Amino acid sequence: MRRSQLAINLVSTRHDSLEQAFGAYAAAGFAHVEMVIPQLRDYLDEGHTVGDLGRLLEDRGLDCIGGFDTVLSGFGTAAARGKNHDQLVRNAELLAGLGATTMVVGTDGPARPMSAEAVIDDLAKAASAVGKRIKGMGVTLCIEFNWSPVVKSLRTAAQIARRSRSSHVGVLFDPAHYHCTPSKFDQLDAENVAMIKHVHVDDMADKPGELSDCNADRVLPGRGCLDLKAIFNRIEKLGYRGYYSIEMFSDRLWAMTPRRAAKLMYNALLPYCRGVKR
Repeated sequence: MRRSQLAINLVSTRHDSLEQAFGAYAAAGFAHVEMVIPQLRDYLDEGHTVGDLGRLLEDRGLDCIGGFDTVLSGFGTAAARGKNHDQLVRNAELLAGLGATTMVVGTDGPARPMSAEAVIDDLAKAASAVGKRIKGMGVTLCIEFNWSPVVKSLRTAAQIARRSRSSHVGVLFDPAHYHCTPSKFDQLDAENVAMIKHVHVDDMADKPGELSDCNADRVLPGRGCLDLKAIFNRIEKLGYRGYYSIEMFSDRLWAMTPRRAAKLMYNALLPYCRGVKR
């Protein structure tokens, strides 16, 4: 990866305001931010505008690359699915207004057992429907495997994205979920990597995947058991050119000031960047 591809997810720090968070990220060296959409909604509910948000970022030399909020619904009643899809479209509109190009989603699951083919087909149809509605916004829906009761591997998420037949549906790759699910290194093949449109960065405590907490057991890159260099080299060799957004759920980092936490995260990413002196 290159330093220009580094980003930080807003969930990675605890902050009193977006102003504080953005200032901390810029001071740490980040130029790109992945948003927690409910935090943006809260800011707008205070009477601010999307233009105000854009200026907050621009004034600090930052841009918005994407965000996340909720799951994609492929099951349940037509009314419930429609309400969910409308919400995702509104979220995409907000992100597009900030110049973002990705929106991460999980998925729901069926109330009753279904065949694997039926599950994949229903979720692909739902993803396709939303993908068509957000196509003109320039935003791609990125399915996060393991943020779901049924989508538990890169393979499954990639199958859904392919079957959607939408250029605005892809996959999020997250090493934490890779570690905790049936995903294997051989699934990082050309066909699946072609579906990866966004990458989260984290490492994992040295525990068996099935006994790990995919959020609480995250550690800073380089301090865990994952061979991140091999993983990232693999997906880059197969054509990935997008952002690498660090996403941490760490009580230790959350207890720090945003500025200190952001700097620790930025420094932890640098050893993975080409052309950066150690």
